[in-house]
Amino acid sequence: MKMKIVADSCCDLNKDLKKLNIHKVPLTIYVDDIEFKDDHKLDTQKLLESMKKSNQVPKTASPSPHDYMRAYEGEESVFAVTLSSQLSSSYNSAVLGKNMAVEEKSNKFIHVFDSFSASIGETLISMKIFELAKQNYKETEIVEKVNEYIKEMKTIFILESLDNLIKAGRMSKLMGILGSALSIKLIMGATDEGTIKLVEKARGAKRAFKRMVEIIGERGEKLEEKILGIAHCNCLEKAEALKKEIKAKYNFKDVIIVETAGISTVYANDGGIIISF
Repeated sequence: MKMKIVADSCCDLNKDLKKLNIHKVPLTIYVDDIEFKDDHKLDTQKLLESMKKSNQVPKTASPSPHDYMRAYEGEESVFAVTLSSQLSSSYNSAVLGKNMAVEEKSNKFIHVFDSFSASIGETLISMKIFELAKQNYKETEIVEKVNEYIKEMKTIFILESLDNLIKAGRMSKLMGILGSALSIKLIMGATDEGTIKLVEKARGAKRAFKRMVEIIGERGEKLEEKILGIAHCNCLEKAEALKKEIKAKYNFKDVIIVETAGISTVYANDGGIIISF
């Protein structure tokens, strides 16, 4: 089977993952009057600097259905992965793009997965699709197995700043008040529906990261069969330290680290850490 993976630009990758040949469809970021296209040319340091200087919350725009339609072109079967439909209109655009593509070519296979997550969650889903395709599963079998994988996947994150998520309406102001309390760190996570929830409160960063590691064992199953992914926003040392702790405590098949690209950087903000498994 000839296969192509399409993902929106919240799917964060590293150099080793380029082998997946993911066709990324970029979202757009606006900081004041500056436009950033979330593609391979994006300078995330410049984006972070612009956000720090601005008094306004960054705005983001999803790809259009036509952007997705163009990404689906070709003879291959297409599997698309998007941001949670509860956090972005990217999923809806991807589905509309599929409908337009199938109208033109009725025998074209396209399936759009709602990740119910973001960032490294999208990455792991894309990796799962690639793995199953290499094992010569049929399209319908891949859809079934990946949907099961998405249902089981857990996403947890700790951010240094919740401002952009709150101002963009992705989480409640009450959580922001909790998160701004002296020395309180919020451990956040994805719900089954793909929204954001409070997992736990912890006093201080060290305790928060210790609890994050403990929560993996409390909520995860069959870890030896899974890959854990860590996405970091401008804090590689923190990510590497977390990886070391996780590997010492659990027997994951692999633990990978990626750096956040544009959209993930907007919401994770400087110093943010996201894990999925």
